[in-house]
Amino acid sequence: MPNGYIGKILHVDLTKGALIVEEPQEAFYRKYLGGSAMGMYYILRDMPKGADALSPENVLTLMAGVTTGAAISGQSRLNANAKSPISGGIGDSQSGGFFPAELKFAGFDGIVIKGKSPKPVYLAIVEGKPELRDAAHLIGKKSGEVEDILHEEVDPKAEILQHGMGAENGVLFSTLVSMSNRHNGRTGMGLVMASKNLKAVVVRGTRKMQLADQKSLTALNRTGPKLLPENGDMDGLAKFGTAVVVLFNNTIGTYPTRNYNEGQFEGCEPLSGEKMAETILKERDTCYACVVKCKRVVEIKEGPYKVDPRYGGPEYETLGTFGSYCGIDNLAVVSVANQICNEYAVDTIACGATIAFAMECYEKGIITQEQTGGIELKFGNVEAMLEVLNQIVTASTPLGKLLGQGSERAAKVWGKGADECLITVKGAESPAHMPQAKRSLALIYAVNPFGADHQSCEHDPYYEEGIGDFNLDRLKVIGLGSPQPAYSLTEEKVRFAYETEVFYSMMDSAELCQFVYGPTWTLYGPTETLNMINSVTGWDLTVEEMMEVGRRRLDLFRTFNAREGLGRKDDKLPKKFFRQLVGTGPTAGFALTHEEVDSAIAHYYKLAGWTSDGVPTRETLKKHDIEWAAEYLPA
Repeated sequence: MPNGYIGKILHVDLTKGALIVEEPQEAFYRKYLGGSAMGMYYILRDMPKGADALSPENVLTLMAGVTTGAAISGQSRLNANAKSPISGGIGDSQSGGFFPAELKFAGFDGIVIKGKSPKPVYLAIVEGKPELRDAAHLIGKKSGEVEDILHEEVDPKAEILQHGMGAENGVLFSTLVSMSNRHNGRTGMGLVMASKNLKAVVVRGTRKMQLADQKSLTALNRTGPKLLPENGDMDGLAKFGTAVVVLFNNTIGTYPTRNYNEGQFEGCEPLSGEKMAETILKERDTCYACVVKCKRVVEIKEGPYKVDPRYGGPEYETLGTFGSYCGIDNLAVVSVANQICNEYAVDTIACGATIAFAMECYEKGIITQEQTGGIELKFGNVEAMLEVLNQIVTASTPLGKLLGQGSERAAKVWGKGADECLITVKGAESPAHMPQAKRSLALIYAVNPFGADHQSCEHDPYYEEGIGDFNLDRLKVIGLGSPQPAYSLTEEKVRFAYETEVFYSMMDSAELCQFVYGPTWTLYGPTETLNMINSVTGWDLTVEEMMEVGRRRLDLFRTFNAREGLGRKDDKLPKKFFRQLVGTGPTAGFALTHEEVDSAIAHYYKLAGWTSDGVPTRETLKKHDIEWAAEYLPA
């Protein structure tokens, strides 16, 4: 019996209604670890070149990792991959909660989904037995209502991953959601699942994980609670959630404000994690077996903005996109916006940022009340923001339908310089971390295969002069030991971006939480990450072998994108990032230059072993032991 992983992948052909179980060899698991690296094997193999993202030919994979379900913090993660309807390239998104671990307990490491069902169905996996069931009665219901129905039909303890009414209404940036508040949020994976007439995946099982070295894992697990209060970054995350960085980022001038025109927001304090804890925080929630408990649960019982705790609470990105991006400083209002997105299963980053984009277009006269349906869509207008949000998720008006396709598509319709207001990369709206100040992050925003993403590498401050020995000692494990000047984009900073991206890429294959495992500030560093994987699996992985998994994933992503026509021309940043920030904060006047970004991209490609167009060479694929993927490279 394998250790850690189950040894079974479920293949679902929705067109035929067929369910087939595959049992890959151990070497397959060791090469890819799970997650998106493993998913890419099936997507490249089984999805024909040029298939439409919303066609039956698209392949959707849902993959856990080799350590998912072990009793230690930070392992209950799930990766969703498919061709993205947003970019036309690869789509990639992670989620946490309890669904990933329960999938393993139900008897599978992952699911490969093809085809399209002739009618709405859901997939139930109970104690290793998969079954497709009718889902017509689930259509048109909010995520919480669907959860209630399926708990009654299948098992009260079942975990449920579903697309929502946002996807049913055609919202491009729809998500997959579990627990009504844990999302595979980016890249439109909810719309892909909806296009297949698959409403939900329901899992329930009692299988226990087989572990190679329970003693070593227990010893590592016991260090977590002891380390937590001693690590300032982790202690703050536990107490105040991701919102702990609102005040910090505002202080250093990297809190995007009024659609990324400024780096400081005068209304940041009411949006902070500290203020949330003082006012509307009901409790701290967690993922399976995790001691950090960073998930916020908020509740508002009285007043005009009521919030149901079953829909969780706003994360840092949501407080940015619906808060500072839109010039709104009302925590209750942002919490309502978060709840609506959770009810309809849409991405808060894309949705809030798209509304902020529309606000800037309105204030600049690019659109008028004729396009907004009479709404005065100005920064700071609370009721306008909520009204447009409701129009988006319900697709109930021409404005809502258009903005439900994201800001980049709206800009093409509006013209008149609307593209000057965009903050998109490969169609994806940028998260609330400003690349004008975090300059290596600008590089990663540009080259990331699925668009601007803040969780694909380590951020600049952790490799700039003055960082402490704690972080530097961890970075040395992966070959980084020369911190660079602040706000620089040197070749060494590019190497930092690439090597930490490789580490994060590995984590998105092993399916590890990037708040628990990582190359610097997290609860466990690279050494502990390696020890944890080996303790669970019984393997003798080295740091280099672990990093190779991350390189394979990036190579496979870029191979897929190249096959679908994406390359250097798509690795570009929006015009706004090359204009000086306004305001009075410490980053006022900051802007990227085309010269530094172009130079960084060229050096990054060389480090990765890719061509000048950003495509892996056959030699690189062979070096990373995925020579099989060479047949999918462009001729």
